[in-house]
Amino acid sequence: MTHKLLIATHNPGKAREYRELLANLPIEVTYLDAEGITLAVAETGATFAENAQQKALAYAREAGLWTWADDSGLEVDALAGAPGVHSARYAGPGASDADRYRKLLDALAGVPWDQRTARFRCVVALATPEGVIRTAAGKCEGIIAFGPAGEHGFGYDPVFYMPEQAATLAQLPPETKNRISHRGRAARAAAELLREMLRA
Repeated sequence: MTHKLLIATHNPGKAREYRELLANLPIEVTYLDAEGITLAVAETGATFAENAQQKALAYAREAGLWTWADDSGLEVDALAGAPGVHSARYAGPGASDADRYRKLLDALAGVPWDQRTARFRCVVALATPEGVIRTAAGKCEGIIAFGPAGEHGFGYDPVFYMPEQAATLAQLPPETKNRISHRGRAARAAAELLREMLRA
């Protein structure tokens, strides 16, 4: 039996990424726009896990489908974990990715290299319409560079430097980034949870 899995995103590119990741499971991947779902879920949680769970449960109940929702962001140690859950809204409404990372670089002006440690975190929540919920997490450690570099990726990727790769996330080929990124790690862990749920 094939389950339909709703990815809680309006982004067809993100849905396509997940479709590839979950290709070996007996599920049909869909996303909000394909299902005609316009419900907006406010992200009011204090943690990535709370936000992911809020979205997954709300959309699972709205659609009557198993739902996969994620929340992710950047934590910078020198900024006491900011921007954190506010990563997407860090530079205010309507800001571009470049606006956000420039604000971050300004906030870190004068902070030396060895104190610019940071990590990306991602939490995936899987919810059923009946309210069963499971979560998986992934993280990726790095350093905030002094300036942007690289053409790939999005968000804060151009300023997130990974010493073991000697590159920013935006300089890495997509397949390398997907293997080592916080989202890639959380997604692989969530895919295992999904496999268990399908067997149950």
